[in-house]
Amino acid sequence: MDQPHIVVVGLGYVGLPLAVALARHFPTVGIDIDATRIAELERHHDRTNEIDAGRLAATSLTLTSDPGAVPPADIYIVTVPTPVDAANRPDLSIVESASRMVGRMMAAERRPIICFESTVYPGVTEDVCGPILEQVSGLRRGADFFLGYSPERINPGDREHTIDRITKVVAGENAEVTDRLAAIYGAVTTGGTHKAESIKVAEAAKVIENAQRDINIAFMNEITRIFSLMDISVWEVLRAAGTKWNFLPFQPGLVGGHCIGVDPYYLAHAAATLGHDPAVILSGRAINDGMGAWVADQLSERLAPASDVLVMGLTFKEDVPDLRNSKVVDVIARLKALGHRVDVSDPRANPAEAQHEYGLALVANPGMGAYDSVLVAVPHAQYRADGAAGMARHLKPGGVLADLKGLFAGQTMPDGVTYWGL
Repeated sequence: MDQPHIVVVGLGYVGLPLAVALARHFPTVGIDIDATRIAELERHHDRTNEIDAGRLAATSLTLTSDPGAVPPADIYIVTVPTPVDAANRPDLSIVESASRMVGRMMAAERRPIICFESTVYPGVTEDVCGPILEQVSGLRRGADFFLGYSPERINPGDREHTIDRITKVVAGENAEVTDRLAAIYGAVTTGGTHKAESIKVAEAAKVIENAQRDINIAFMNEITRIFSLMDISVWEVLRAAGTKWNFLPFQPGLVGGHCIGVDPYYLAHAAATLGHDPAVILSGRAINDGMGAWVADQLSERLAPASDVLVMGLTFKEDVPDLRNSKVVDVIARLKALGHRVDVSDPRANPAEAQHEYGLALVANPGMGAYDSVLVAVPHAQYRADGAAGMARHLKPGGVLADLKGLFAGQTMPDGVTYWGL
């Protein structure tokens, strides 16, 4: 098929860059049920900062929030979120809803491929999404439509590993589907494609990519706690250990976001349903999920009761506006529970989103000399540029500058400022 018509379902951090890249080569429609999101994109504004205004203005991508306005296509690519619920169980409701939407849009005469990019545990594409598509469409999988999977690898804020440079893993329910997906994705990336042996293999590859990172970061967080008891800086230890050629350069910190803090629970859920206790995976999750409270406890030990604390940074990582699953929230909640008054500032976060998601009112211009402690929780470029002296301007005399990522380690502190880092 020379010019397949493609529909990308979901235009967030994953779907929008993919849809824009595909539109350079194929007739492509991007659909998102959030009409406000579509209106912003039509004004050439991407709130995620993944695609700039110039690229949005130049793209041939068709945008809509109305499934009924989308003509039948040859390829549907689903890029919706797959979060966990309050009990850390996989929440498939969004991907199930997207499957129902696609089921209503597709037509038998096109014999379409429905390719999922959403992170799931092995079996979801074929055992959960496939039956929904059949039920809603009245079509037969394997005859009237076909399933595929190509795990997303978007890293918010990463300008090196973009959709047009990374290797895309692809898999279809038969060799022909796999080849077609490889050709389509291969047209948009210089990184090439890897044809996985099955959809389940591709699903499994995705879910372990982030579980592996989670476990390695958990080890860093555990040794951070151990070295804290020994009054040793973990950053100094890592600099020394990093001189060995095969030492892995992971770092301690808060593990949030849309992938690393979520995906391991999908793998753990799948393991538990098969009767296997995923001890290592869940142990790593427990360590990382408890890191925010530990940081707050360590800082509180260095403060007087009912101190005024300014937390700098709320997004889940540096230099992005992404607030999804931010673990800075855990630090804030614990500090408040310990009786401290907490203000939060973040130049990259959307204030309305912070209020909606976490009930936090961001302080745009924190007062000078107003706080007993400043905790730099997210290493935004602005904070790096300001340095220790810039952060310390917000402190009262004798205040504590707390540095979660070692930004200011080794810098000369202003007079009267106490420095604390991991």
